[in-house]
Amino acid sequence: MKISIHRSRRAATAVALGAVLALTATACGDDGSGAGGDKGSEGSGKGKIVFWDNNGGVRTDIWKEIIADFEKANPDIDVEYVGIASTEYQSKVDTAIQGGGLPDVGGVGAAMLAGIAAQGALDPLDDRLGSSSLKGKLNEDMVESLKAAGGGDGTLYSVPTSANNGVLYYRTDLFKAAGLADPTTWDAFYAAAEKLTNSKKNAFGYTIRGGAGSIAQALDAMYGQSGITSFWNGDTTTVNDPKNVAALEKYAALYKKVTPAADLNNDFTKMVAQWDSGTIGMLNHNLGSYQDHVKALGADKFRGIPQPTGADGKRVQVSNPVDGLGLFKSSKNKEAAWKFIEFAVSKAENSKFNESAGQVPANTEAASDTWVTESEPTKLAAQALSDGSTTIVQLPYYLPDWNTISKADNEPNFQKVLLGKMSAKDFLDTLADQLNAAQAEWKQQAG
Repeated sequence: MKISIHRSRRAATAVALGAVLALTATACGDDGSGAGGDKGSEGSGKGKIVFWDNNGGVRTDIWKEIIADFEKANPDIDVEYVGIASTEYQSKVDTAIQGGGLPDVGGVGAAMLAGIAAQGALDPLDDRLGSSSLKGKLNEDMVESLKAAGGGDGTLYSVPTSANNGVLYYRTDLFKAAGLADPTTWDAFYAAAEKLTNSKKNAFGYTIRGGAGSIAQALDAMYGQSGITSFWNGDTTTVNDPKNVAALEKYAALYKKVTPAADLNNDFTKMVAQWDSGTIGMLNHNLGSYQDHVKALGADKFRGIPQPTGADGKRVQVSNPVDGLGLFKSSKNKEAAWKFIEFAVSKAENSKFNESAGQVPANTEAASDTWVTESEPTKLAAQALSDGSTTIVQLPYYLPDWNTISKADNEPNFQKVLLGKMSAKDFLDTLADQLNAAQAEWKQQAG
């Protein structure tokens, strides 16, 4: 099955139109200084700037706290906060690019970065970061992840704030009762999944994600076992490498053997709720569900550790979408806007933000704060992302068709794999055909 070339070309046309219309866009946060124009201007470094939060409601309180700190430290700058729900943020930005009204600063994570950058709406930040107080203080993997997501030319369009790393949660009480070692390796993981399963007693070793969001989790397990460290070999994807095919066959075979049958349709909400309320041994999710598990089980009945390692002791995992802050090109007060970004990602403020969000701080000094060490999953995730023990396989967020390919086009096929109606090889060959076509089209358009 091939991707729709016509769909991608329509998207490319829309991007081009958006880029043209963006030339006339007027920034919200204009203090009246500077010439502005299509490229905005540095401005006076004073006055008003507008900040769009890409997770409004969920993160509103902590951002308002950071803004209050910033305005106290910079009394000549006023920040207008606009909270936008994560589900509405992409369309809100796209509309503003085409019709005017972009903010000075906005949340720009890896998953949406390519589309916004392709429309020429963001200022490159490499030079600013190079002469900033943040230089050398940001997690290098997060920086590289955002560079890779920005369109493939290595330009940084968003300063990382946090990462929501993948976690293997497991029930320490069940492991202890069964005399099992911690599932720190894939071999130990599979052994535990089998030993903890007693379907007659409704006890299962693992819960697998078969519904919405299943592809990213399957890729994580697949690359983690195969040890393949790059998503591409030239312009050909490695997803259907024989080692990955074998890894997915082994992983998918867990369904209904050591997992509940209901897993076929479980998204993360149902999967987490099922794990919290039952006697399932292990769950793959991310740092975001840690507090849910504490409330449901108590902190002494489970642990959350980084993904298992291979037999060689090396850990490979796919990239989790890194969140960050972008500076919009149409801003007429870029100096003040950049001050806000620097402040928000400084040690104290980045620590405050990530403690509230339960995520890994991008600021490496913040990652050593007490709250990180007190939350074991966050502490271990931060270590895994910074101590060289983990190789990150960068997913191609820069491809315009990535979200469609990794969700609507292939989630139903993965369910067929779980049900035994489609082979892992056919599934991955189909996925590879789509990705290779998308990569070729992207390169043609970029060239």
